[in-house]
Amino acid sequence: MRILAIDSSAQVASVALLSEDAVLAEYSVDYRKTHSQTLLPMIDEVLRMTETAKEDITAIAVAAGPGSFTGLRIGAATVKGLAMVWNVPVIPVSTIAGIAANFAGSGDIVCPLMDARRGQVYTGAYGFNGSTVVEYIPDTCITIGPFMEKVNELGRKVIFAGDAYAVFREAIEKGVTVPYEFAPVHRAKQNAASVGWLGSALYKEGKTVSAEAFVPTYLRISQAERERAERLEGSADT
Repeated sequence: MRILAIDSSAQVASVALLSEDAVLAEYSVDYRKTHSQTLLPMIDEVLRMTETAKEDITAIAVAAGPGSFTGLRIGAATVKGLAMVWNVPVIPVSTIAGIAANFAGSGDIVCPLMDARRGQVYTGAYGFNGSTVVEYIPDTCITIGPFMEKVNELGRKVIFAGDAYAVFREAIEKGVTVPYEFAPVHRAKQNAASVGWLGSALYKEGKTVSAEAFVPTYLRISQAERERAERLEGSADT
């Protein structure tokens, strides 16, 4: 089994190739380049360095959202195109679960926080029993205050990760009453190897979709769609 894994849900662009029992290659970039510039060259390099032909790919795991609308769309277009050409299935993986999987084996609950703007975060809460994922709080888009209340209700130690925990650090320090810690920088953000690890388990369970059927999970409408709706509502009122 060879699983190609891709995460373009935020500023980090990450690609990995996994076999049944190993991460064969991983390539991540956290820099100000668009994913349309980086993803395909990264994929080419990972396949070249591992001497992997397209015929060797079993499936493509992808961080399906939530996350950046632009990043998710670029990732979706890339994955759908490759999966159609290679005739392989797509394995959608929660972006939030993918980040949490960086801490699989720790025994703690992991709460990734991704900046959704407008004072909101994309988040959830996950734990791991071996390779089994335990969902404590489903993926959601929420303001930080109400989410801190949900975290406190868990009654257990949590690890905060993701690209937004620094943004909301003060709110966390004031509002969280359960034991907690912040993820170290090398494990805090998106990681395609973790997406691939989760994807491998989902693949064995038959939880795949076709390239044509795959759509990202946004959790809320985009700013452009929201502004359009506001303009239409304003027009209707005049």
